[in-house]
Amino acid sequence: MRRERRRFIVRLAAALVSGALARTGATQIATSDTGLETGYVEFGGGVRSYVARPRAAAAKLRTLIVLHGERGLDAHVEDVARRAARGGFAAIAPDLSSARGDGPISRLLALTDEVAARAEGGTLGCVGFSSGGTLALQLAARRDNIAGAVAFYAPVPPVLEVPRIKARVLLHFAENDPEINTSVPAYEAALNAAGVQNAIHVYQGTGHDFHDDSVAARHQAEAAALAWSRTLAFLKDALP
Repeated sequence: MRRERRRFIVRLAAALVSGALARTGATQIATSDTGLETGYVEFGGGVRSYVARPRAAAAKLRTLIVLHGERGLDAHVEDVARRAARGGFAAIAPDLSSARGDGPISRLLALTDEVAARAEGGTLGCVGFSSGGTLALQLAARRDNIAGAVAFYAPVPPVLEVPRIKARVLLHFAENDPEINTSVPAYEAALNAAGVQNAIHVYQGTGHDFHDDSVAARHQAEAAALAWSRTLAFLKDALP
């Protein structure tokens, strides 16, 4: 309990600090990109979500749930959803910031079930950043229809959940992120013991949030590009 509380305090402090850092407003895919269909959808339970998909695409697409970190559904996460759409996915980025306690995972499970039940839904995967990465791994442990789960610098969930994972797992970590990285060896061992197909990458010289190009002080362009290219390749292979 003390360890979990300490982790929460560290993540909260990191979020507060990052909020004070200069935001670049950088986007890779413009909101006006004519090759994409974008907008907001409210799923059951009132989960407002940003959605993006290729405009000229088949009716049924592989669907990627994009999960934000402590700052909530911001312009950067919406940009990530558009990047996924440019990669050929239907991307859904739910805003779970108002949920408390077990609320985020409960709402995420309900949203996932609703998405899976839709006729246009293809195979499902998820990608999350920081606490959103934790949710991605929790979702993979609780829904068998998640084929691939990706987490960026995420506090890993309890290893007791690992044997329930049916998805393939890809984990990205920053080299200089000791509070997060402490639990990684035990989690990796649990994945291997459970026979969960996984790949783990640690990016040298990086810190937490290295993928976030809206915060210049944290962004590491080369590592971010490599991690994202690995993510797309992994998901295209994991989601048939």
